[in-house]
Amino acid sequence: MCRSIKVLRNQEPPATREDVSAAALQFVRKVSGYRKPSRANEEVFHRAHAEIAASVERLLAALEPNKRDGA
Repeated sequence: MCRSIKVLRNQEPPATREDVSAAALQFVRKVSGYRKPSRANEEVFHRAHAEIAASVERLLAALEPNKRDGA
């Protein structure tokens, strides 16, 4: 697991788009093994980053609070 990826749910202040993007980038870097992709892999790397960031934003927006969250 990427230890530098922090929990984004229930943050105060709420997670920003930049927070989500940074977490998605760390995930793509870890999975791909590239800190910076080669030119040949640049497009697919950036596309994966954008897709994962969008998925995380949808996930955070759709999650229901649980009892531990004070709901």
